[in-house]
Amino acid sequence: MYYRTSRTSPRRGGAGCSGRLIMAGVIALVSLVSYFGSRQDNAVTGETQYIGITVEQEIALGLQAAPQMAEEFGGLDPDQQAQAAVDQVGNSIVQSSAAGSTPYEYEFHLLEDDQTINAFALPGGQVFITRALFDKLQTEGELAGVLGHEIGHVVARHSAEHIAKAELTQGLTGAAVLATYDPDNPASASTAQVAALIGQLINLKFGRDDELEADFLGVCFMNDTGYDPNELIGVMQILEASQQGNQPPEFFSTHPDPGNRIQRIQQAIQNLGSCPG
Repeated sequence: MYYRTSRTSPRRGGAGCSGRLIMAGVIALVSLVSYFGSRQDNAVTGETQYIGITVEQEIALGLQAAPQMAEEFGGLDPDQQAQAAVDQVGNSIVQSSAAGSTPYEYEFHLLEDDQTINAFALPGGQVFITRALFDKLQTEGELAGVLGHEIGHVVARHSAEHIAKAELTQGLTGAAVLATYDPDNPASASTAQVAALIGQLINLKFGRDDELEADFLGVCFMNDTGYDPNELIGVMQILEASQQGNQPPEFFSTHPDPGNRIQRIQQAIQNLGSCPG
């Protein structure tokens, strides 16, 4: 009696392995095509950026993430006079600078947290400053320095750039997000991908180049509005003085402090002629 041995299993395993490799290659290719096919020119900075979401989606994502962001810092501060001061300075910067030419819907929020020294911005124009940082600022110009820097992150679309890079790294595609996220349909915000994007925004930390660009834009916006850009140097000195032992203020956690940052701000002040017009 003859027994026929099976030789199909190894081939099936090999085929399965090959199939997975092919699928991985397709995902990588689609991700790369999606990323490098999302080139956009920034009208304010003049830079060519890779961004897979629209301005409308940036605004909608920022609005949806704003309540969660505020909640993490104790909610909005009830001091209406202080909030009015933040609104006045922030809106003046937008109205008097190149930031006003962007389609973003800027809103400024004073948060009740009086322990965490921080300020940050979400895509689309949602800007926050904690009470702890607000109380340390000594002049209106210093407040303008903080808000101008954060407006710089919005104008430079740093958050949207990070989202595009995360999609590339994780093998996701901008097309998938666009397919599931409709700013005019609130129900689309419940999808897993959009929830992941909002989670990225909440925990986003900018890099060295982003910080230096935001500093430069902040200097430009302050100058356009009539504030002394040197006040931004005062903000950096306040932040450095707030360091407790080896524990820097939270601002330097979400905004890594590049070396010689004050010197770079001074250089930006000397080069105001290269500011966006």
